[in-house]
Amino acid sequence: MRPVKEIIEIFDVLAAADPAPKCELCYSNAFTLLVAIVLSAQSTDKGVNRATAELFKVADTPQKTLALGIEKLKEYIKTIGLYNNKAKSIIAMSEMLIRDFNGEVPEDQQQLESLPGVGHKTANVLLNVWFGKPTMAVDTHVFRVAHRLDFSQGKNVEAVEKDLLKALPERYLMYANHWLVLFGRYICKAQKPDCTHCPVAAYCYSSDKRI
Repeated sequence: MRPVKEIIEIFDVLAAADPAPKCELCYSNAFTLLVAIVLSAQSTDKGVNRATAELFKVADTPQKTLALGIEKLKEYIKTIGLYNNKAKSIIAMSEMLIRDFNGEVPEDQQQLESLPGVGHKTANVLLNVWFGKPTMAVDTHVFRVAHRLDFSQGKNVEAVEKDLLKALPERYLMYANHWLVLFGRYICKAQKPDCTHCPVAAYCYSSDKRI
């Protein structure tokens, strides 16, 4: 793991290039954001947005989603990977939100993770994007970039999350996940990293660096 001073320098560069990055999922409230995050697992944000553009016109609350029913829900999301299981989770999640949380998405990490289909990463994204909490969600992009730039050599997402939370000042935790996701999605791509346009290439010692 590289020195914390260098990690912060790298984030200084990312922050200067994009001071306030945004989540690329489309949503209108906490519930639609939660549904979009659940749908995004092993799927692209663009693919999710295409499906939810029509879905959220008719089902933007737990009550409307439940009224829609699982078969109609599947019709809206059938272009998304694992849509059958995701539909079951969204219906069960809607039922639980109505039954246990008065139809509102909770702001508590434990309560969020108690919802069907909502894991630690999903809860972290929701808390960060909707509730403005300084969380660190580690997805495949974040995990890969963190190892490539030697922010962490953790063997699992929990270890990488812990290392990043320890290294980064709170002022950067609001956007750290977005910076790493967007960096991994558009610059430091898994198959063909665009090292020529990488703003932090000077800090990279990866064997497949293309400069």
